[in-house]
Amino acid sequence: MRSDEKSNRKPSFVQRKLRGFFTSLTLILFVALGLRVAFTWNYVGRNSHQALSVIPFMFESSNIAVSLAQGHGFASPFRVPTGPTAWMTPVYPALLAGVFRVFGTYTFDSYLAAVGLNILFTTLACIPIFFAGKRIAGTGLGASAAGLWAVFPNAILLTFESMWDACLSALLAAIIFWATLALAESSRPRDWIGYGLLWGLTLMTNPTLASLLPFLLIWLAYRAPKENRGFLALPTIALGVALLCCVPWTMRNYSVFHRFVPLRSVLGLQLWLGNNPQAKPPWLGNLHPINDSSEREKYIEMGEIDYMRVKQREAFRYIETHPLRELSLFGERFVSIWSGGTSTPLRDFESNDSAWFRYVLLFNLLSGIGALLGIMLLASRRSIYAFPLAVFPVIFPCAYYATLALPRYSLPMEPAVLLLTAIAIAGIFRLAQFSNRSETRPELSG
Repeated sequence: MRSDEKSNRKPSFVQRKLRGFFTSLTLILFVALGLRVAFTWNYVGRNSHQALSVIPFMFESSNIAVSLAQGHGFASPFRVPTGPTAWMTPVYPALLAGVFRVFGTYTFDSYLAAVGLNILFTTLACIPIFFAGKRIAGTGLGASAAGLWAVFPNAILLTFESMWDACLSALLAAIIFWATLALAESSRPRDWIGYGLLWGLTLMTNPTLASLLPFLLIWLAYRAPKENRGFLALPTIALGVALLCCVPWTMRNYSVFHRFVPLRSVLGLQLWLGNNPQAKPPWLGNLHPINDSSEREKYIEMGEIDYMRVKQREAFRYIETHPLRELSLFGERFVSIWSGGTSTPLRDFESNDSAWFRYVLLFNLLSGIGALLGIMLLASRRSIYAFPLAVFPVIFPCAYYATLALPRYSLPMEPAVLLLTAIAIAGIFRLAQFSNRSETRPELSG
């Protein structure tokens, strides 16, 4: 049988069943959940329950949650009473405060409950990733992208290592991308209002994702039928609803600080921590008020808003007077974001004999390369999905190139990164198949 006849042959019943099994969303969810539970079980078994009851909760999000749970309001991010704060937006600390109220403050049960939520968030993220990929290029792509997320090491490790909003933010970012693709075909106002509400929840969880909002709304406006004179009306409704969701929090901040703080106050400190004479990626927590008593005293004495403004001025001054140093820091943070937390990936790969470390490092590096190839492939095909997918890895991490680069910061963009990687893998596979068929095709006789 000739090779072209083989390629046109329909798959058998067994092949169809196997394909259905391996592209099953249920299977992917089961694998994702199983891996996260297994790694958590192993981690818990290697650490004392007493340590896990306290150490993971020693950071700002948990300290604010403790203050909420104890009835002291949204305050005190540094384990000591420092008064009201706008350090972060309220959704995740409020969620963690609910855990503390049910399971107790600084208890092992609270740790398990918080980790359980993180596992739930990162497992459920498989669903919007699957359906977004299915919308773009069919079930195969959706299953590939969701499968990559199921085994993505960062999405596994951060469930039990980090009591921050990263896992919830990743789920919301994946839902936003899926909803954006679906909304391009809808002209019903209620769908756009729902999209605005989704963005409102997201902004109250992770304000950095706001950098994507204007780009996705522009794409949606572009995709609207041009014969519709009100093609800007629906995106404007969504934007208005999203902003209205932020108004209560902004009003709370103004009433507490008598300053306009729309979402959070911490940008000035983050900018200074990443841009000062001692700055060095990866950042290990030095000079942070939660670790540095002298900085904490300045924070208490000056108040949160004035302290942040002073730090912002110091950071800008350092940036202006040390341009070459800043260029180096920017480049190191860029590498850290795309390597999973190290600014010297090649050296660390050679010096670290751990197979797991090398797996995590390679997965991060290859997914970054895959995202670039995926963008290039979609652009070469003039795909309508190239722009909304590209804004996640291109726009979202820019804030961290200029401030601090930690693995948890990049997790919200990783669903889009892995979807692009799946697109690149599919493109490479098709190219290999085409080359193989070309080489095996018999010559035509003259």
